[in-house]
Amino acid sequence: MIDVTVNGIKKQFQEGTTVAAMLKSEGFSGGRVAVEINLDIVPQRMFEERKLTSGDRIEIVSFVGGG
Repeated sequence: MIDVTVNGIKKQFQEGTTVAAMLKSEGFSGGRVAVEINLDIVPQRMFEERKLTSGDRIEIVSFVGGG
C-alpha cells in the first residue's frame, strides 16, 4: 500500500495504482476532471499511464455544467 493525500485527505492505494484507477475508485467518471499531482497538472492522455507514488499530494477538480 502507498499513502497519498487526495484533496487534503490521507488515503491509501495499492502500489501501481494509476490516476485513472484512482479516479474511478474515488467516484469520478467522464472526462470533465483535472488532476494535479505535486503541483504538476497531469494531462488526461496520461491518466492510464501515470502511477501514484507514496507521498503524492493530489488535487482533483471536476467541472459541472449549470446555469
